[in-house]
Amino acid sequence: MFRFLEYLLIACCIAVLLVLSHWIGQQTYSWMPPEATAEAQKVDSLFSFLVSVGAFILLGLVGMMAYSVLFFRAPKEDYTEGHPSRGDVRLEILWTATPTLLVLWIAFQGFNIYQQLNILGLGQIVHLHTPLEPEKAYAAEVSDVPKPASETIEVFVKQWDWSFRYPNNVTSNELHLPVNRSTRLNMHAKDVLHSFYVPEFRLQQYIVPDRNIDLVLTPIRPGKYHLKDSLFSGTYFALMDANVYVESQQAYNQWLVKVVGEPTTIKNQAVAEYTQPAKTLVKTGWYTVAPSMSPAIARSAAPEAIAVEKKVSNDT
Repeated sequence: MFRFLEYLLIACCIAVLLVLSHWIGQQTYSWMPPEATAEAQKVDSLFSFLVSVGAFILLGLVGMMAYSVLFFRAPKEDYTEGHPSRGDVRLEILWTATPTLLVLWIAFQGFNIYQQLNILGLGQIVHLHTPLEPEKAYAAEVSDVPKPASETIEVFVKQWDWSFRYPNNVTSNELHLPVNRSTRLNMHAKDVLHSFYVPEFRLQQYIVPDRNIDLVLTPIRPGKYHLKDSLFSGTYFALMDANVYVESQQAYNQWLVKVVGEPTTIKNQAVAEYTQPAKTLVKTGWYTVAPSMSPAIARSAAPEAIAVEKKVSNDT
């Protein structure tokens, strides 16, 4: 009877820990910026699960230590050795198999999210040179199967600005995305390594020079967001930002039509910083990439733009 009550008490403690750790895991959704893409929801769900598991392990271990300190303390002046513990095969299997299965499940979930983004261009040709045959190269190419998307937007990044080219040849320093539509971003780095990072998208992707990096995302939350370059790329790295607008399909089409034929100059904050006099007393003499003024971009009304304009007029 005593053994049954002991097992019942342990089961109740485990149940309380499960409820408490699940509650802590649910609080993680308020720790992060709002979820702005369908992929962000899966990332947050995985993060919440990891926090729940970590909370369960932490509370369980702390609870066991506190229980041992309270009820199994050695009396004063008792310096004898404790009872030697013996190995339990079942316990060994349990604490070996459980973490293994957990890590495999987490790896599978992470791979699943990565596949949904459909990131292409990372598996391009890799050349391997051997010491004995330096002139001979072995190429391995991974076939990329593109995921369907409603449209493709070209993303260009360089020191020190972002620019975006839309299907109707509109070029802008703002990224506009239609809500609830899968959009492919075809990203190009013109000089050095850069990184596309929008916290609300839960997305951070390196952009490698001489490679076309494609990814597909589905915005689900209209609003204004902030794009940053999260990879240090030089003196004006902190100024590598751009506004991201997620809007309805109608508002997106109207914006495309509105900016057609309007020449504009992309604002480059790095130019303003570079032209200011130095604010430090000591000149370091470090080499700095001089930012160039962005030329005025003449946006032409391509056939695609005319088609968009007709579609907007039909919708309204």
